[in-house]
Amino acid sequence: MKNKADFIKQINEGNSFKGDFITLGAAMLEGETITNAYVNVPLKTMNRHGLIAGATGTGKTKTLQVLAENLSEKGIPVLLMDIKGDLSGLAKPSPGHPKIDERHEKIGLPFEPKSFPVEILTLSKQDGVRLRATISEFGPVLISRILDVTETQAGIISVIFKYCDDHKLPLLDLKDFKKILQYATGDGKQEFEEAYGRISTASTGAILRKLVEIEQQGGDLFFGETSFDTQDLLRIDENGRGYINIIRLTDIQDRPKLFSTFMLSLLAEIYSTFPEQGDSGRPELIMFIDEAHLIFNEASDALLNQIESIVKLIRSKGIGLYFVTQNPTDVPEAVLGQLGLKVQHALRAFTAKDRKAIKLTAENYPDTDYYDTADVLTSLGIGEALVSALDEKGRPTPLAATMMRAPMSRMDILTESELSSLLSESQLAKKYNKEIDRESAYEMLNEKIEQAEAEEAKQKALKEKEAIERAESKKRQSTSSRQSTRQNPFVKVLSSPTVIRSVLGILTKMLK
Repeated sequence: MKNKADFIKQINEGNSFKGDFITLGAAMLEGETITNAYVNVPLKTMNRHGLIAGATGTGKTKTLQVLAENLSEKGIPVLLMDIKGDLSGLAKPSPGHPKIDERHEKIGLPFEPKSFPVEILTLSKQDGVRLRATISEFGPVLISRILDVTETQAGIISVIFKYCDDHKLPLLDLKDFKKILQYATGDGKQEFEEAYGRISTASTGAILRKLVEIEQQGGDLFFGETSFDTQDLLRIDENGRGYINIIRLTDIQDRPKLFSTFMLSLLAEIYSTFPEQGDSGRPELIMFIDEAHLIFNEASDALLNQIESIVKLIRSKGIGLYFVTQNPTDVPEAVLGQLGLKVQHALRAFTAKDRKAIKLTAENYPDTDYYDTADVLTSLGIGEALVSALDEKGRPTPLAATMMRAPMSRMDILTESELSSLLSESQLAKKYNKEIDRESAYEMLNEKIEQAEAEEAKQKALKEKEAIERAESKKRQSTSSRQSTRQNPFVKVLSSPTVIRSVLGILTKMLK
């Protein structure tokens, strides 16, 4: 029998912090929940990122919900990627349940149903605040990495952006980008060659095919205006609670290219616009990326490198990234090594490969005298998890099997009428849902081509007119010459019938 008193002492000392913190639940030992032995996460280290993992149906989404609720209550805004469509219930209080009361009695925490300020966002045609960004905001480097182009093609993209900058051509959406690529090797070929050197049609064709791939996955809806201002993710309601921004992504599970494009652009925009935070003791924004494998599975090496760099650097801006996935191995090791909080729900061992994965997962957690980590991973129940966080000095807290607290909000989705009511009250919808298609590179280049074609037609018509005038002038000169000849007296005498008959008569006599 393990020493329960020593275990409780270790948990309480390891989870006692000077600053503000979030309570996830109570520690468990040998299947028993230790009431009032709370497992806490300090706000100070929540910008050190995290992982929520576990098999389907083990409680990952509810853990995400609990974290989002408690962050909101602390005045910290949250951004959730809702892939499965089951997080909108955060806007309504929990109806309660005897099992929830029983759970909280074991934990030693009171249960209070609450609703939270929620904003519904969307990348597609679903109802919600539309998220958009312009091509110009991405820049040539990020666009090149998203498209996974060669070095030569990346150089062409840089030239395209330079040309647009030099000629004040706004690159707003995909049709702008496609048009300038076509122009570079078509009507504007000579202009480009003179200023920037020769551009290969094979390279622009390859770039165009990459753009079509993104377009087919819904990129035409994402690229454009009005661009979403990331500062709108930081709103606080009148009660001092942070807004929970939920991005509805249920219809893009089969469009990973669009999802990874959006995620990378969002992270890059936040990193470039948010100020350095320093040691403030609390994060500015926490982002939860559900079904995180969708980002990593389809990402190119260049894109993965970009994501890894941003994960390492963005925490200095007070931003915490939390990846939610079934298995920790879904997340690249370079990213996994940056994650301070780990909430590991149960894993299932059906095959030898599963058992190997569980063994590897167990090695990611701090050593403990109280658990066989690999064994515990397969025996955790629903709503139970192994938790290891970072304390206020950045050291791992004691590993604890944890009975997780229940969400205070509804563990179900909003009805259609509830969703419509929520969207009708949205201030951001009024700001971003009006589609704008102002004059940009597409229209300007079309106008330029039309002007060039009109000028060419004008020159052609002028040349044809000049040719006709020359022909008519020659005709007039010829006619005038004939008329002048007929009017000459000498010619008249020579061509008179009398002279002609005399000449013919003389010729006839000579022939005789």
